[in-house]
Amino acid sequence: MSSYLGVGVSTGTVPVNHDTNAKVFDRRVKITELVLRCVILGLGVLTAVLVGTDSQVKEFFSIQKTAKFTDMKALVFLVVANGLAAGLSLLQGLHCIIRILRGRALLSKHLAWAIFSGDQVMAYVTVAAVAAAGQSGMLAKVGQAELQWMELCNMYGKFCNQVEEGMASAFVVSLSMVVLSCISAFSLFRLYGGHKMKIVNC
Repeated sequence: MSSYLGVGVSTGTVPVNHDTNAKVFDRRVKITELVLRCVILGLGVLTAVLVGTDSQVKEFFSIQKTAKFTDMKALVFLVVANGLAAGLSLLQGLHCIIRILRGRALLSKHLAWAIFSGDQVMAYVTVAAVAAAGQSGMLAKVGQAELQWMELCNMYGKFCNQVEEGMASAFVVSLSMVVLSCISAFSLFRLYGGHKMKIVNC
């Protein structure tokens, strides 16, 4: 189709700035990753504090018995796993902020592999910690009649309630860690794409 001035006009063609769209998408990915790391940092510390400081003293026939998180290896594992997740998220969050301030968008493959590996390991560890603590918590709550295990939460109600709060936080941490590991995998494998797009990765 030609205009009245004789200049050719192409209909149906809309200019699209692919570079701008990629930058917007990368920025959203970066912000999502940063938010997830902040969530993991905050709730990981909260879990470690709730479970790690939990204790209750009961007196049985003039004998005092103290329930502590160290009495259950699964709870110790939960505290350690969430502490490690929080520490890793703190380091990666600081790294992300520095990259944002410097405006550096390109991530090396070696660093991308390191971030991906760390997130994958912590995702497995946090999920395993929640599963182990959940199983131990159920035994403490309902007991095991076949093995004559008592319902400990009937005697240590405050202790169990605080552990449950810590496990709820740990569950959110594990879910966030799984999503974060998927983002890390996506960001890593984009480096091996056909167009080798530059990515903004924390």
